[in-house]
Amino acid sequence: MKKILLLFVLSLPIAAFAQEQSIGLRIGEPISITYKTFLDDKISFEGMIGRGSANSSAYYRKVFDSNRPSPEAFYLNHSAGGGVSFNGRVAYHEDVTAEFDITEGNLLAFGGAGLQLRSINVEYAYQETADVTAVFYESKNNIDFGLEVFGGGEYYFEDQPVSVFAELGLMMEIADRPGHVKLQGGIGARYHF
Repeated sequence: MKKILLLFVLSLPIAAFAQEQSIGLRIGEPISITYKTFLDDKISFEGMIGRGSANSSAYYRKVFDSNRPSPEAFYLNHSAGGGVSFNGRVAYHEDVTAEFDITEGNLLAFGGAGLQLRSINVEYAYQETADVTAVFYESKNNIDFGLEVFGGGEYYFEDQPVSVFAELGLMMEIADRPGHVKLQGGIGARYHF
C-alpha cells in the first residue's frame, strides 16, 4: 500500500503541465479528498484519497470460508471498519453547455477509467468447531484492487473558481476476489486554482 501511495504522490508533478488544477471534497462511495488536473482541453487526471465503506456481509463470509484459520473453524460473525481508498483515474470531457441551454457557466460531461486500491480492517469471531462454545477472534486486513469505470457531469460557475459534480461508476476487483463488482458514486465540489 505504501508503494501505491508513493506512486500517487510521484504522479502529482504531472500538474506542472496542466492548464487547470482543482482540489475538493467528494461525498459518496468512497468519500475522498480529490485533486484534478487537466492535461489538455478534454483529458484530465484525478487522484483521490479517502475512506471506503465495507463490502456486504456475504462478501466477508466468503472470504472467511475460503481462508479459514483452521480447517474446522466455524464462522460466527465479523465487524469491518477503518477503510482507506486510493484512486488514480483519467477522464475524457465534452462540453454540453449548449445542449442544455445553459446561459451562465459551463457544463462538462465526462467518462473515464482508473485503478482503485481499498483496504478494510475485518475482525472475525469464530469457533474452532460448531459444537465448541469457546469464541476466538482473528483480525485481517482485506485489500481490494481493481479497475474503475465512471461517468458524470461537472458544472463550472461563471464568476467563481468553483465547480460542482456528480458521478456514478463501477469498480471490478482484479485482486483478492477477481470479478467482484461494486457500485460507486458521489457528489462534490472543487476549488480551481
